[in-house]
This record gives sequence, C-alpha cells and structure tokens, in this order.
Amino acid sequence: MSTPNILMTRIDNRLIHGQVGVTWTNSLGANLVVVANDDASADPVAQSLMDMVVSDDVQTRYFTLQKTIDVIHKAADRQKIFIVCKTPQDVLTLVKGGVPIKFVNVGNMHFSEGKKQIHKTVSVDDADINAFRELDKLGVTCEIRRVPDEAGESVSKLIS
Repeated sequence: MSTPNILMTRIDNRLIHGQVGVTWTNSLGANLVVVANDDASADPVAQSLMDMVVSDDVQTRYFTLQKTIDVIHKAADRQKIFIVCKTPQDVLTLVKGGVPIKFVNVGNMHFSEGKKQIHKTVSVDDADINAFRELDKLGVTCEIRRVPDEAGESVSKLIS
C-alpha cells in the first residue's frame, strides 16, 4: 500500500461549491476531489450539480466513508487529492479507518438548532466538539479558514 498524495482535507457542509471547486482546488493544485460522504455517494443529482463547479481537468469521486477508507491507499502517485467531508465526525471516521490525514481545513458548518457559533462560518454542537477534541488527540490539526489567502484560526483554541 502506498501513501496517497492528500493535499488537504476540508470540512464543509456544502461539500463542493464555488470556494471548494474553484478557489481551493486551484490554490492546492489538486487534480482529484474526493467527496467522502455516505449521502452524497448515493445522490447522482447532487453529484451532477457539484461536478458543474469543478473545472474539466479536475476529476471528482463520490465515495462512502468506508469506500474512501478501502480505496485511498490505492491512489496513483499522480493523483493530487483534495478530500471534502461534511462533518468532523466524518473526518474522525476516516482517520480511525487509516486515512493519513494530519491537517483539516474547516470551511463552513452551518448554524442550526442546538449549535453555538464559534466563528463567522462555523457552528458546533457537543458531538462536533467531541470529534474535534478526538482529532486533536490523534494529532490532527484543525484550522478554520474560508479561503486560501485568509489567516487560519485553530479550532482547539475556539472550543476550549
């Protein structure tokens, strides 16, 4: 098994949209965006909409969390991978499953009932906080940064 060339992993409840499909993908030099999300992997309409945002020279894959765990180590060296997940729990599942993630960019986690806002674009509940704390214990750095040229803020400092 080889180590996949994972450029970055991002948490964004919108998955692929303009910032992800254009700004981040171009900034990273990614040629493959892997959406690791059980719901998106089974939703061809959502996949088609997300594909519209990504340039033609960037491939997309929509995998369940388990399939991502199962196939990530089979990635070719030429694949420059940008993983996008919906929640910190999804990232934690990948890390526990052996996906070599050491850094997570947190872009957007919408506010909803039971969540508290810790940043302009990030709201968390207890389950999110627990997942971020566990990722931190596993040596995964999580940083809120909406766009590449913005300064990042440590999630662990905001939830302590």
